Amino acid sequence: MIEPHAPAPPGSPPSWGGPCGPQAPARLPVRPAVGRFLVLAGVFVCAACGLVYELELVALASYLIGDSVTQASVVLSVMVFAMGLGSLAAKRLRGLAAAGFGALEAALALVGGSSAMLLYAVFAWTGGWGGLWADGPRILLVAFSLAIGVLIGAEVPLLMELIQRVRRQDPGGAVADLFAADYVGALVGGLAFPFVLLPFLGQLTGALLTGTVNVVVGAALVLGLFRRDLTRRARWLLLIANALVLALLATAMVLADDFERAARHAVYGQDVRVAVRTDVQEVVLTGDADGRPLDLFLDGRLRVRAGDERGYHEALVHPAMSGPHARVLILGGGDGLAAREVLRHPGVRRVDVLEADPGLARLARHDPGLATLNEHAYGDARVRVLSGDAFHRLRATPSATYDVVISDLPDPGITASTKLYSQEFYGLLRRVLAPDGRLAVHAGPVAAQPRAFWTVDATLRAAGLPAVGYRVGARDTGPGSAPGLRRAAAARPAPRGWGFLLAARTAPAPRLDPAAPRPHSLTPDSLARGVREAARTRMAGLPPSTLVHPRF
Repeated sequence: MIEPHAPAPPGSPPSWGGPCGPQAPARLPVRPAVGRFLVLAGVFVCAACGLVYELELVALASYLIGDSVTQASVVLSVMVFAMGLGSLAAKRLRGLAAAGFGALEAALALVGGSSAMLLYAVFAWTGGWGGLWADGPRILLVAFSLAIGVLIGAEVPLLMELIQRVRRQDPGGAVADLFAADYVGALVGGLAFPFVLLPFLGQLTGALLTGTVNVVVGAALVLGLFRRDLTRRARWLLLIANALVLALLATAMVLADDFERAARHAVYGQDVRVAVRTDVQEVVLTGDADGRPLDLFLDGRLRVRAGDERGYHEALVHPAMSGPHARVLILGGGDGLAAREVLRHPGVRRVDVLEADPGLARLARHDPGLATLNEHAYGDARVRVLSGDAFHRLRATPSATYDVVISDLPDPGITASTKLYSQEFYGLLRRVLAPDGRLAVHAGPVAAQPRAFWTVDATLRAAGLPAVGYRVGARDTGPGSAPGLRRAAAARPAPRGWGFLLAARTAPAPRLDPAAPRPHSLTPDSLARGVREAARTRMAGLPPSTLVHPRF
């Protein structure tokens, strides 16, 4: 594929060519200085695209599989290892640097650009069938990390060969120039993903557009600048291959919206009524039409099921409201359902809902189905929605501001919420609580995850808030659910039984306020039984969870 070069002039230094022996600099259609700039610009763009592929895999895997720390560790470690393999494999292509780089960029654009769509497809259509297919997203995640890492790792040796063919220089200077362009490109790609691609294009279209840019730049660099290094047949093969990749990516971009709708229906069933991407997460509402119950999913996790949510929210809120409760803070609870239960109690003067996702609170205010379920809690003048970082908000909150704090947050094992189950965070809550105030915490399924549950208890005690645990209810995703919801439940198994902790400066006794309206599902007897059931699972001697040493 490589045409022979003219002999090097007498006295000229040898090329940093490959195993085929010394070669003269490539005959470029531009001056060497311009050619060197174009190669470095190509390095810049390819590095930016490579980091976007990497971040896209981490983000989508965290959304589909959960536990962002684990997914990031898997992607990064496998990819770095694969980059080493790619660098070794590229040694065999140094003699065919231009053709090899062109083929490599076409493959990288196709694999990286389509990775998000294929990963989402495997999750949507095979994620709940059990057996090997149940681990399909994880297997595909490792496979994509390995393939993309090998292709990225092979770029640098080939680019080093190309930049030396443009203008020979000492190896140290060439390495410095190459890696400077590579690192700056990685910076731009790393910033473009969360601030441009993800919010404006989404994960699927963002990855496909990145692949399109990748293939265009790679083809332009090789077929434009180094076309004389290739035979006519090689030029046509690269041109056809790049055109096919470009056509595939462009077709996928055109069909991305239809694909996403079909995949969403495969996951959630055919009765998806609302699907929005807020600044924080994907919010999906299903049901609430033709008699179907409403379900709320946040980033693929079932958070509210109309058939059983009242049992959860009554158990979370009512024991904490037995006592002074004029001023209440709800952490999370953007769906308005915890606020609904708080407002049932006489004497409530102020309810602050500190929700990280204002978009969810807006939906809960305006969506007819969700607003009906929360009994239009956000229409009550006593309810105020606060947004922003919970640590920052609580630091700025005066001491003894609230009589009751309700922590309606995801399970502590979900990495994004782990810091809100830390000793430092509970120390802030203790400061904003009135001296006789109470804190109710959703601490995950006590029967299924007793270590996590009692770690929350140990953390509360370390922060000066001794607690009493109790459990209630059981979420059943049984056979009456739509097929898509059964797959979603299989991919995200719902806990059987909710666990709660009621904490105060002095260990409280969970009870119901006799002056308040009777809950629909919670009784004094069931609450006392829940305390006994939780106590039977107690694990003593667990260390508390902190910001620098999370235990979940």
